[in-house]
Amino acid sequence: MTRAYLGLGSNIGDKAARLAQAVERLAATPGIRVTARSSDYRTPPWGDTDQDWFLNAAAAIDTTLTPHELLEVCLSIEAALGRVRERRWGPRVIDIDVLAYEGAQVSDERLVLPHRFVRERAFVLVPLAEIAPELVIGGETVAEALAKLDPTGIERVE
Repeated sequence: MTRAYLGLGSNIGDKAARLAQAVERLAATPGIRVTARSSDYRTPPWGDTDQDWFLNAAAAIDTTLTPHELLEVCLSIEAALGRVRERRWGPRVIDIDVLAYEGAQVSDERLVLPHRFVRERAFVLVPLAEIAPELVIGGETVAEALAKLDPTGIERVE
């Protein structure tokens, strides 16, 4: 089993339900065991800011899947939950990103690991820091990367 970390987000419909459904589907997938899940965090939109706020979370998994197989599972769960890709950084029912995969560095047309923007996005790092503050990505821990960013507007949802 290999440890991997996923980022989840939603800003359409019942956001909390979509995050929960995504994690349930991940846990039900052969070759994936969810080992940790962060709280949900209400976050402002990023990139394309003319849209509703997001609910974001992070999950740690142990998996026997390859990085590309894991990506395909994430994409299939997104599609099953109604994800339609209309515009970059636009609204989405669900988004599941592979953030890091232990021991893997991948850079091809389908997948970049670790995720190329993980250390630049507080909405990813805040939930990830809850479950894996000492995870090293790009030569620094999640906690160190987060300390360089402004988490204004990110609120834990109880």
